[in-house]
Amino acid sequence: MQTPDWDDLRFFLALCEAGTLSGAARATRVEHTTVARRIDALETALGARLFDRFPKGWSLTAAGTALVPHARKVEEDMHGLLNVARGASEVAGVVRVSAPPALAACLLAPRLRLPLSRLPGVEIDLRAEARTTDLMRRQADIALRFARPTSPGLVAKVLAHVDYALYAHEDYVAGRVPAQWEFLGYDELQEDAPQQAWLDKLRGARRYGVRSNDLLTLLQAAVAGCGVGVFPRYAAARAPGLVVLAPACPVRRKLWLVMHDDVRRAPHVRAVADEIIAMFEPE
Repeated sequence: MQTPDWDDLRFFLALCEAGTLSGAARATRVEHTTVARRIDALETALGARLFDRFPKGWSLTAAGTALVPHARKVEEDMHGLLNVARGASEVAGVVRVSAPPALAACLLAPRLRLPLSRLPGVEIDLRAEARTTDLMRRQADIALRFARPTSPGLVAKVLAHVDYALYAHEDYVAGRVPAQWEFLGYDELQEDAPQQAWLDKLRGARRYGVRSNDLLTLLQAAVAGCGVGVFPRYAAARAPGLVVLAPACPVRRKLWLVMHDDVRRAPHVRAVADEIIAMFEPE
């Protein structure tokens, strides 16, 4: 057994997550042949077969499965080392911020001008993501979430409380009684969201005219007069022609700012987090 190249573990973890060479190559921004070569090198160094190769993807062997938690611990330690080194430098660098698409578009992006002017050495990589990004794997430095994290090592702060209401275009409701309403709702991937659960009960047997996995898509459908939907007030307030309908929506969700405890010590990440917190303080 030889001492492995620590960087090979990065490709190992990428392939574990993606399941295919092409997916791991996209995640690491290299050619798929490079991923295969680095996995071969890691297996040679360790003297163990880590993956079974199949035409439709690669599957972890027992040895590979046993290696995963240790590889993640090494990755976490390396990130911690880099953050300590970065902490000794000036406030400069790329900060990856992950947020739900509607929140990124309606609340964060319009408010970045002043933070950028105060942080000339910082580049903000604003990622509009419906999925929950993995902060433990450093897929982002800062995340805005509607659920408080439970993983150890993550720290969280409430940024705001998000209120919801029932909306439709004024022209749509002018010619219809509630019994004739059709609805706009999330698809099955987000049917557990509390506002969607409330809407399901409200509509009863009435039809969903449009479903989508994206809030902004549903919002535009409402503006176009396609039906009635439940939306956060921060997004619907900017949509032309929408009016609030009865009944009042009781859903109020906490919005959390989440970081890894190690990452928040990096000056440029801490500076961006402070700016985001300041954005929401008046609310």
